Amino acid sequence: MIGVIGAGSWGTALSIVLASNSGLEFVPVWARNYPQLVSMQAVRKNHRYLPAITLPGKIVFMEHLPDLLAKVQDLFIVVPSHAFASIIQQIKPYINEDHRIAWATKGIDPITGKFFSELVQDELGQDRACAVLSGPSFANEVANGLPTAVTIASNNELFMQDMVHYFHVNNFRIYTSTDLIGVQLGGVVKNIFAVAAGIADGLGFGANARAALITRGLVEMQRLGKSLGVAPGTLIGLAGLGDMILTCTDDQSRNRRFGLALADGKTIDEAQQEIGQVVEAVHNTAKICEKALELGIDLPIANQIDLILQNKITPQQAVHNLITRKPVQEIKL
Repeated sequence: MIGVIGAGSWGTALSIVLASNSGLEFVPVWARNYPQLVSMQAVRKNHRYLPAITLPGKIVFMEHLPDLLAKVQDLFIVVPSHAFASIIQQIKPYINEDHRIAWATKGIDPITGKFFSELVQDELGQDRACAVLSGPSFANEVANGLPTAVTIASNNELFMQDMVHYFHVNNFRIYTSTDLIGVQLGGVVKNIFAVAAGIADGLGFGANARAALITRGLVEMQRLGKSLGVAPGTLIGLAGLGDMILTCTDDQSRNRRFGLALADGKTIDEAQQEIGQVVEAVHNTAKICEKALELGIDLPIANQIDLILQNKITPQQAVHNLITRKPVQEIKL
């Protein structure tokens, strides 16, 4: 049995996928906002995030987190990246040796810069079975049953296959990987380049600039991945290039819309308020750039986005800084 922690747009959408699995009798869900859960239980709608979707009856909302943990072996965490560490601390007193931890949160811990697999194993034991679900996937499309393909990576073969069994239903297709760090890295870094693409489009730079940003963004992602020991193919798969294309080109992406708002002259706070949901790049860009600096890795685009988020330069200055860089060899053989 698997239980879901988090009832935002993505947590709700993935709960709907789980509820379509005939092998699951019910899908228990817990979230911090109890009044929201009461409303969702009563009206079978997530009015804030997915108002047009009727929630399946198999989704059952739990008032108390320990009650959810007592009912399931597998926990599936779907919360914003800045809340992930707090959730681990909340579940820690109730975890036993059989519990397995999965998540669909795309990010890293904004305080420590740790990947979530590192954080989980540090807090819950180095032998803890972990899994991450990531890839090109908008919550609204998943909730509506539109065709979607994602990757599940795990450090435990049995847990990975169980996760496939949970999620490989209807139009939701699963690919597997053993590259936990690589799949997590793709889900973090693509948000930074989605902001860059939004800025470029908002400034009217056109399709040429967008294609260049995606391509060079992939180079920066691979450069960082190589230093972290990521498998070469991971970042040109669904969790890397696939997710980057999606978030850089479609306005369902919060990070892209955030970039568009910055290009329109809005402040960081105004842009976030306009979107009304968490913009993960705001929480993760600085730590990714710090990690690259520690490793001696050059991330020109990511560094410019970081400077924008620190209010040190404007989007226009960032573009000038990138365009006027010294010419270099594109691919070093």
